[in-house]
Amino acid sequence: MQLRAMTGAAMMDAKSALEEVGGDLTQAAELLRKKGIAKADKKAERATKEGQVFTYLHSNKKLGAMVELFCETDFVAKTEQFQTLGNDLVLHVAAMNPIYVKREDVPVEIIEKEKEIYRAELSSQNKPAEIIEKIIEGKLNKFYSDNCFLEQQFVKDDTQTIEELVKSAIGTLGENMQVGRIMRMNLGE
Repeated sequence: MQLRAMTGAAMMDAKSALEEVGGDLTQAAELLRKKGIAKADKKAERATKEGQVFTYLHSNKKLGAMVELFCETDFVAKTEQFQTLGNDLVLHVAAMNPIYVKREDVPVEIIEKEKEIYRAELSSQNKPAEIIEKIIEGKLNKFYSDNCFLEQQFVKDDTQTIEELVKSAIGTLGENMQVGRIMRMNLGE
């Protein structure tokens, strides 16, 4: 029951996960999370035409955020788990101010400008070109994890990214889910 409360997993899934890891709750929760991500990958091509726009307005009325979260059916859109996920996502947008949803959304000219900046930083170092390219790749990955919503560490649990959080929910609820648009407004910005 404790594992089910922690993960939202079905009774038989929780039982088999506990048996597989010898009764360790932490390992069982991690195993369920991995299985949920695997299930999510299988469902990724299914159409998402239902869902909800989640909103957050800070108590000072000067900061607001919105997240568009899609799912396959209105039944799932009304579940407590879907609502919790949407509210967590919109709070994350308010707190972390991502600019893009995913790395594919970053304009090519922004990526090229970042690479140019990184190359200028590294120009004074006497390193082989292939090493410099690897460093630039690492810096670009850091840029993506700072600015792309799905790649950011979840503000409430930095052991998982937003993408992993969504995939975990897909595994639990059994339906494909997609983040549409995100928006954050701060008065005067």
